[in-house]
Amino acid sequence: MNSQYLDKTKIVDFEHPVIQSLLADRKWQDLNDYDKIGATYQFVKDEILFGYNESDDILASSVLSDGYGQCNTKGNLLMALLRGLGIPCRFHGFTIDQKLQKGAIPAYVFWLTPKYIIHSWVEVFFEGRWINLEGFILDEQYLTSLQQTFNQTTNDFCGFGVATKCFSSPDTNWRGTDTYIQKEGIHDDFGLYDSPDEFYFQKGTNLSGLKRWLYQKVIRHLINMNVEKLRNKKI
Repeated sequence: MNSQYLDKTKIVDFEHPVIQSLLADRKWQDLNDYDKIGATYQFVKDEILFGYNESDDILASSVLSDGYGQCNTKGNLLMALLRGLGIPCRFHGFTIDQKLQKGAIPAYVFWLTPKYIIHSWVEVFFEGRWINLEGFILDEQYLTSLQQTFNQTTNDFCGFGVATKCFSSPDTNWRGTDTYIQKEGIHDDFGLYDSPDEFYFQKGTNLSGLKRWLYQKVIRHLINMNVEKLRNKKI
């Protein structure tokens, strides 16, 4: 196994004290590899709530401090936790169609969204093979709220941060196999990267200029308020 899949980077900053403290407090180092992956995966999935950080390329330690994230930022944190436990992982970059974000992003700010949004998942090396991990994006409370709200839909569903062919029971929990929640919305496949740093250096992030400033200072907070209402079924 190549060492770059275990390296710390600026974004994958697993030596940061807040990440080291979490690893120590949870005693994840004492687990076998299957359970290390499962524990960190479920932590990022359910204890880091679905929400929108200031940028895709923020540090893993910043995502942990925020306590929320989306596909790219939660992925930054998951990679840091896995590598901090000696589990090899890598970054797979994509774009997704903006339509799967409708509902999560309110209509009155949807104009800000690129038609094809930068997306990613984490690939973890376990028992001699690479496993795709994408199902950690939405926390259980948020996803359950959506399922209860749209309980007439069991199969294809696209919107509110979901793009799946099995809405009633998507493969989102760690069982040693691939997990997905937005895969059906993928448009472009940019391939594999050793780290998110490498990807964002080449491809950039979703927004720039005035749109980026507006998003960071105002709009993402409005989106997060909307997501919280959805999580608590107040819409």
